[in-house]
Amino acid sequence: MSNPSLKEYIFKDPNNRPYVWTAIIGIILQLMFFKYLYPFASYINGDSYAYMETAHQNLSINTYPVGYSMFIRLFSVFTHSDTALVVFQYLMLQASLLSLVFTLFYFYDPHRYTRIGLFGFMLFNPVFLYLANYVSSDTLFLSLSITWFTILLWIIYRPSRKLMIYHALVLFLAFTVRYNALYYPLIAGIAFLLSKQSILRKVLGLAICIILIGSFIEYNKAKYYDLCKKRIFTPFTGWQMANNAMYAYKFVPKDQRKPVPKKYQVLDKMITQYFDSTFNNPKYPFEMMMASTVYMWTPGLPLRKYMHDQFKKDSTAPELKRWASVSPFYEEYGKYIIKQYPMAFAKYYLWPNALKYYAPPIEFLEYYSTGVDSVSPIAQMWFEYKSNKITTKFKDFKVDILNFYPILVGTMNVIFFLGMLGFLLLQGYKQRPLMGKGLLLVVCLWLTNFGFSIFASPIALRFQLFPILVMTSFAFLFMEYLIKEATKKE
Repeated sequence: MSNPSLKEYIFKDPNNRPYVWTAIIGIILQLMFFKYLYPFASYINGDSYAYMETAHQNLSINTYPVGYSMFIRLFSVFTHSDTALVVFQYLMLQASLLSLVFTLFYFYDPHRYTRIGLFGFMLFNPVFLYLANYVSSDTLFLSLSITWFTILLWIIYRPSRKLMIYHALVLFLAFTVRYNALYYPLIAGIAFLLSKQSILRKVLGLAICIILIGSFIEYNKAKYYDLCKKRIFTPFTGWQMANNAMYAYKFVPKDQRKPVPKKYQVLDKMITQYFDSTFNNPKYPFEMMMASTVYMWTPGLPLRKYMHDQFKKDSTAPELKRWASVSPFYEEYGKYIIKQYPMAFAKYYLWPNALKYYAPPIEFLEYYSTGVDSVSPIAQMWFEYKSNKITTKFKDFKVDILNFYPILVGTMNVIFFLGMLGFLLLQGYKQRPLMGKGLLLVVCLWLTNFGFSIFASPIALRFQLFPILVMTSFAFLFMEYLIKEATKKE
């Protein structure tokens, strides 16, 4: 069998049999042990319940993208067991991860020790169990993203019409789950350029992606226009922009503040008065977390207060309508403040965010179910709990096993870049051209994700696992190459 498919390679190649059996046994044992310790699913206060409300009411738009809500709604057709959902999420994630691992085995043929190290890192990694235990879009998005990247590797090395269709569908699904996938078509374009197929097929493959994503964007805009007479794709953009700008604005001295245009004066006055009244004595401890989203979500802070002030004459307006209505204005204001104080923005938002990108905090994963021992009525109803209380086999909800992750990620960042530098200096791309193409794809992914994350989104471990896992996979391969070169006999 000269060119087996991935399925044939995994299950029919005798060299892979030990890995397959280890994966099956390892996944079963880990799930059994984990669910014994944590019999209930985990919840993020706000996020999880918003997804469930969207699913329960079958909403076409809501605060968060609707993809995950549609997923759990579909899953509820078969069962309302939270354990079944967690198990399915974990199996889905492991299937995508192991598909990537075997794809790397297939095309790069790494040494046995590299295979064992990479396989073990993906299979016996505790973060995946804690992530899959959450009723959140994180696991679904990570699974789709890993699958998407794996398909890109196959498109580069073994392109086919079927793969181009699979790619478009997976990319579209990922985009409906989380809008971070907005930059994925750019990476896909790089992969298409590297693949050996007709220009027409490349153009059509990219066009399908753009049409699917564009249709979803236009659908959202139409729904938001019906709701609040504003053609916006997602309210997050405006709120995030204003939030990010406030992190810089907070540190601008009072005597150095510039006058703002009349249309911004009411909001600007509320924000500056808040900063003046809380200077060196933050009213909310979370405000001390640099480059966070505290200004978006905390009740009583200026952005939330201004939003509610706009609806004093319409007290029955739903929260989503309020949230969406002010978003375009917040986007304008945020951009204006950033342009007025670019150095403050770079120093107090971009730089702290860059440091967090290097070693992302574990955030909500620091505690089981974010440290809350009860669930909202929607979760109790959805999963048919007898009580609103959730328990574990531990005396508290603290999760210490993941504390090493920021250090590990920072270390793997250094190893990846040193390995990549060595690979380039030794002209490894000439000796191993297949790995050279993979390197180009990974670097494009890293740079694009870095730019998107630093400027536009909060940084936490659960949001950055996709690029971390891809980078770590190639770090294993680069280090093997360097070791081989260093020990090669004359």
